[in-house]
Amino acid sequence: MVKAACRRHDQVGTAQLPSTAERTNGASIRIGALVPLSRPGWVEAGQHLLAGLELAVREVNDNGGILGKPLELIVRDTAADPQRATAAVDELAGLGVAALAGEYHSVAARAAAARADALGLPFLCSSAVLDALTEQPTDWVARLAPAQSYGWKIYADFLLNAGHRRIAVAIQPSVYWASGTRILRDYLAPRGGTVLELDMGAHAPTAVCDQLVENRATALLLLVGYPEPAASIVRSVRRDQRLAGLLIGAPAGQPEFAEWLTLLGDDGNSIPFLRYLPERFSSLGVRVEAALREQLTEAPSFLAFEGYDTLTVLAEVLRSHGVDKERKVEYWSRVAVEGTRGKIQFSRTPGISVWQWTWPPVQVVDRDPNEPDRFRILHAG
Repeated sequence: MVKAACRRHDQVGTAQLPSTAERTNGASIRIGALVPLSRPGWVEAGQHLLAGLELAVREVNDNGGILGKPLELIVRDTAADPQRATAAVDELAGLGVAALAGEYHSVAARAAAARADALGLPFLCSSAVLDALTEQPTDWVARLAPAQSYGWKIYADFLLNAGHRRIAVAIQPSVYWASGTRILRDYLAPRGGTVLELDMGAHAPTAVCDQLVENRATALLLLVGYPEPAASIVRSVRRDQRLAGLLIGAPAGQPEFAEWLTLLGDDGNSIPFLRYLPERFSSLGVRVEAALREQLTEAPSFLAFEGYDTLTVLAEVLRSHGVDKERKVEYWSRVAVEGTRGKIQFSRTPGISVWQWTWPPVQVVDRDPNEPDRFRILHAG
């Protein structure tokens, strides 16, 4: 039995990428983990993602490791900062990692993917959904999470099926939010829907309410930072009697975590968001869910399962191909791994520059106002 290893550091630097021989002669096989563990990153997301990564590493090592060597997880906090993510990739490459895993924030993941591609270092992105994860097609990067254009269209279908045609978005400057707005507008317009942008740099949360009333919006989507200004917008809308029938939505998933309820209480219920879980788990999913719940001391989010599946895939790839960089295409094209949420295989998908799992299960869910700890499945794709 090989004992699990995990190292967490925040230092970042720049180093040269070791040769293949240098990366295979160590006592352990190192995996670099990129996760947001400090503000302005979404810390709870990072904690759940890391819990899944760590659980999978322990299980791999308890079962003999990779070709007799233990996996070692070396963790770097990106704090959702693209420059910090790039520097972390350089440092991890210098430390001889065989591959990179993780990241939640699209802006940080995109920077990490670009650097991994330039270095020729395999990177399996766990959670970031931005379609254009790299500028050009690459064989070095793959992704487990569904592309934004896939998941957000499912969210748009939910809105249409619920009778919403006049959609407002409270938005802040970000390539991720701008991409989401474009996806919604392009999908809704041919189906009779409209999207009104409310720039949160120009509107206070209370002023948003007046705009919603004036434009007769029936739904407001939160495409803004968390916890602020998202929480303030929710409070303002909930307290405005003119907007009693308005749907508040958060496709990016802000209501997923316990902190949301701590901040907003009952105001945080009935806010639909996207998550990437099946309606029913396989036996593997059930077992992993129980282990993650014990580790986190709370119900695991979909991010924890993404983390677990990421390391499960990388472990299989390393068993099959080692760290032979001359066989980079085979890293992803031949993967067929049973994950917690279904069979994972990667393909080339039009409009997406990385190898993509097509597709993870997608749900639109909200917190039940009668049982806030329970999620209701409102729509699935």
